[in-house]
Amino acid sequence: MDRKSVVVLIVCGVLFMAWTIIAPRLYPPQPISRTNSLAGTVTSTSGVPDAVTAATNLLARADGLTNLTTAVTPPNAPEELLVVTNETARYIFTSHGGGLKMVELFKYPESVACGARRNASSNRLASLNGPASQPILSLLHAESWQGDGVYKLGKTTRTEPLPAPATNQTRIVEIIRAEKAIGTNLYLLKEFEISSNYLVRARVRIENHSGQPLAIPVQHWVVGSATPTNPHDDGTDVGLHWHDGENDQAIGTPWFLNKTLGCLPGTPRNDYSVTNSRLAWVTANNQFFFLALMARDPGQAVAAVRYPWPPPGPEELAADPTALTNQHALLVSLDQAAAVVGPGQALERHFTIFAGPKEYRLLQRLGAQLKNGIDQAMGFGGFYIFTVFSGILLLSMNALHSLGLSYALAIIAITVIIKILFWPLTQASTRSMKRMQTLQPQIKALQEKYKDDPKKQQEKMMEFWREHKINPVGGCLPMLLQIPVFIGFFQMVRTAIELRGATFLWACDWTRPDTIFFIPGLNFPVNPLPILMGITMFFQARLTPMSPGMDPAQQKMMKYFPMVFLVILYNYSAGLTLYWTVQNLLTITQTLLTRTKPEPAAKPAGASAGKALPPARPQPKKKK
Repeated sequence: MDRKSVVVLIVCGVLFMAWTIIAPRLYPPQPISRTNSLAGTVTSTSGVPDAVTAATNLLARADGLTNLTTAVTPPNAPEELLVVTNETARYIFTSHGGGLKMVELFKYPESVACGARRNASSNRLASLNGPASQPILSLLHAESWQGDGVYKLGKTTRTEPLPAPATNQTRIVEIIRAEKAIGTNLYLLKEFEISSNYLVRARVRIENHSGQPLAIPVQHWVVGSATPTNPHDDGTDVGLHWHDGENDQAIGTPWFLNKTLGCLPGTPRNDYSVTNSRLAWVTANNQFFFLALMARDPGQAVAAVRYPWPPPGPEELAADPTALTNQHALLVSLDQAAAVVGPGQALERHFTIFAGPKEYRLLQRLGAQLKNGIDQAMGFGGFYIFTVFSGILLLSMNALHSLGLSYALAIIAITVIIKILFWPLTQASTRSMKRMQTLQPQIKALQEKYKDDPKKQQEKMMEFWREHKINPVGGCLPMLLQIPVFIGFFQMVRTAIELRGATFLWACDWTRPDTIFFIPGLNFPVNPLPILMGITMFFQARLTPMSPGMDPAQQKMMKYFPMVFLVILYNYSAGLTLYWTVQNLLTITQTLLTRTKPEPAAKPAGASAGKALPPARPQPKKKK
């Protein structure tokens, strides 16, 4: 590979990176019209728009799964809202569907003011199951036995004893009730109890007041909508997650986009469904927050529909022209089996709802308390070993932060600790590769001598490696061992809400790129950390000894390979590029220290056999 080819490769990489950023701005997607995307709009008593999206026209399922044909129409009665708050969140209940309409989290803003968009952020709270969603724990496709779906809201209280060690003490618990009578034969009651740790306990009671057995069909309980976090969320992490007590499955936006090889256009999927008779919980999640519906009686199926999310209004777009107008959401539901309720009897369903952030320590405690593996909703994904490393790295980062370090310094400290642990192995690898370069003439002589006998050549080469204490694959071993750590860090940074809004130097959110400004006219972001990462990777590749026998073209390609990572990670989170940049600097330092130490003189090849190898035969000159 000559210099010209290298320059062309670099230019192509830069142009590819620029195109992926500039193309969406030069050819923005058409905005989703509110009037076209909404089947109807009504206004609640609180003034919050309750948009009945196009997804509601897809969610009636005659077969209990995904026969998405029958329209779901909104109730005609005025909406009644009931608001309950505690120290962590505001819970808004609605009479339309008799469920939890929306949850607002006091501790977390909708978006973090940062960089070039510092003046574009709002003061709104992060919310779950936004205003264009079906209420949590409402019923889909239940018109035949639920009627118009309009419930009566109210509050009641009950007294219960305090848990141990308190004795002879009680507390008053507030209960939110949603009730509905269908004629004189059927009575529906939903009770919600706001608990701590972002939990809501729910009980549904279906009473048969008739003198005949009553068949209750499959119940399609709404888990909630997985919605974009803010107007700049591209929806990469919008998805659902389910768990059956042993196995779990996460489905995200890439599954619905269905692109070939992850980048080529494919046929999009609009709905997802799976039948599983042991569903313990189902979530609707985005990057940092999630809703989870945990059923006492296991569910038998889960389904989801992808639908357009209402775009920002004219005022919001005028204030922030970079806000996205083509966002999507997922409406997720959990199915429970049909049942027959005898005369004068009732069918009860018990649920626990989680509506909060992906805080790993909190979810670990809840997972141990509920014994249902809800901590897996963190969404680390991948193989078990990567999940383990993600958890260890996140706990380590939080522990260092609790000692007074900022999250950026905690990342740097973790990187240094990892480098110290791998230092002996990396040092041995570097020395081995250095010795291999020194012994290159002897290696070529052996290969030349036994070129007609591959088996003998391999035996002599193995003797040569043992004699000089060289491991041919030693150069790759440190990299292979660090792959689980890197992937674990990669997955941890994606969902670590602790890094959201964490600042250091010019970076103001370690879960996003460290953009300091946009190039005028091109609207191209300038991110210093990925650029520093690319420079350190390039310098490290220059210092790293190449394996003997590697083709010269491959050697040049390896030296310029860091450009690929620069393109891939240019718009990734600053936390990951900080980790990799520090890792590269430490590796460069170690390589320089190792190279300054002299190596012992190499023995001539074949010394163990008691004689030196003859010089390699000269190659015949090529005729002009």
